[in-house]
Amino acid sequence: MSRYPVHTNESAPAQSKPVLAQLQQTFGLIPNVAAAMAASPVLINGFIGLFERVHSSSLSEPQIQTLLLTNAVANVSEWPVAFHTALALKQGISRDDVDAIRRGHLPADAKLAALSALARMLIEKRGCLAEADQQHFIDAGFSAEQILEVIAVVAASTITNYASNVTRPKLEALFEEFAWHAPRV
Repeated sequence: MSRYPVHTNESAPAQSKPVLAQLQQTFGLIPNVAAAMAASPVLINGFIGLFERVHSSSLSEPQIQTLLLTNAVANVSEWPVAFHTALALKQGISRDDVDAIRRGHLPADAKLAALSALARMLIEKRGCLAEADQQHFIDAGFSAEQILEVIAVVAASTITNYASNVTRPKLEALFEEFAWHAPRV
């Protein structure tokens, strides 16, 4: 038996139920990673609050999905890679750009490449960006304030990535075609 059950609206702690209901309404299902996170009302409520703000930022949904997919790959988190592959494609990101991110490369689209590069640098450098890193992002057409928004996306996705890596939820059938496994080194 798993140490982290995949909760339903019925089995989740009372303080987690509103978040699960909200996710059910948003996605038409409760994602398994969120259902596992629901064991901790502190975690699931912190997660949803930050994600709501991220999705109301100045970044477009394709840009946010680029960041979320990049972060999942950088954090070697298999469930989120599959989930955000599906969402990125649904948001109109080209299959070639999605595949590039899944392989750890930059997408061909220049603005998405700037986002993906910044996200990877934030993770790899633990937030210690050089001035040149920031300027490259700004030169791609973004603002200094949007660097801070990218930090919020990285923080939000880190919650999901780490929770997925710890709880190891089963991938829903809906996302199986997008399954991803970390490359062996």
